[in-house]
Amino acid sequence: MRIFKEDLALNFNNSKALTNDAHITLLPPFERELELEEDIHIAFQKINTNISPFEIILNGFGSFPNPKNPVLFVQPEENESLKQLYFNVKEKFSFGQNSFHPHVTVGYRNLTFENFLKAWDIYKDKNYKTKFIVDKILLLRHDGKWIPVNEKKLSQE
Repeated sequence: MRIFKEDLALNFNNSKALTNDAHITLLPPFERELELEEDIHIAFQKINTNISPFEIILNGFGSFPNPKNPVLFVQPEENESLKQLYFNVKEKFSFGQNSFHPHVTVGYRNLTFENFLKAWDIYKDKNYKTKFIVDKILLLRHDGKWIPVNEKKLSQE
């Protein structure tokens, strides 16, 4: 994924593409006072992760062509284990959006719509396929950048 982020930063003026590690977001970011964070950790530990580690296949590119905040991403293939994990997270964190569109972002934030259109013209037909094993979930805090503050392994017990 890093090679695509570097391409977007170099050729499409999207330096923000380099600021986060590749991931699939299960719950969108939300705000909480630091001193009120403990209940988030408690809820995070209660997420049912009694799921065997599973393989995700990434296959091709997709986009959210919102003119104000366009996003370019790598698409995972349909995956029932990922859907189940999402529902298990939503069970403990019931706020936020109700739709789930898994993706691995490679271009966003300071990507202008004009540069997005130029990049999308190249990436929409680009072939790219890889796979990886999902064996944990992370709880991240944003302190200028995303920092892991908790982790839970997947395991079929």
